[in-house]
Amino acid sequence: MPTIDFDLYLVTDRNTTAGRELSRVLEEALEGGVRAVQLREKDLEGRALLELARKVNALCHRYGAELFVNDRVDVALAADAAGVHLAANSLPVKVVRELLGPDRKIGVSTHSVEEARAAAAAGADFIVFGPVYPTPSKLAFGAPQGPAALKAVTDATSVPVFAIGGVKPHHLPEIKAHGTARIALISAISEAPDPGAATRDMLAALRA
Repeated sequence: MPTIDFDLYLVTDRNTTAGRELSRVLEEALEGGVRAVQLREKDLEGRALLELARKVNALCHRYGAELFVNDRVDVALAADAAGVHLAANSLPVKVVRELLGPDRKIGVSTHSVEEARAAAAAGADFIVFGPVYPTPSKLAFGAPQGPAALKAVTDATSVPVFAIGGVKPHHLPEIKAHGTARIALISAISEAPDPGAATRDMLAALRA
């Protein structure tokens, strides 16, 4: 199983960059210490997504970071990304593993202990669980589940678990007390006036 050697997973959303170019926000975050980026731009069609993925992958490589493409296995392969991130309605993990091979990584979004166990059993390299705290970006997945639910997931699985959903620096002691020192973020970095500083602050709190 590939090693997951990052603890902050930045998820992109071009609509949450405060009017700035996505590449600018990403470069500042990468300068601040981000080492894994999920390109999650669901509104883009294949060709435009591939063009963006190649640009973001080149940017990631400059900083020793890894790129994961949301859902699109074909785009991930064409852009030579580090891996793919899957949702509940994506292709099955086993099928994606056959397409990607053994060396690329697979992340899976989960929202329950049952989903987390199934993803881990199917061969996911890491799991994102949430929403843990209130956040507009995760309203479609229901009410925030809280740190107790996060703890249940970390106890039920042996693969790395990233907490997502409204995570702020002051939440990190509670998150770490509930089983994980890994987080996934969108707006906390992408909407920040200084994405690099926001990244450094989050990493310092995460590793304290």
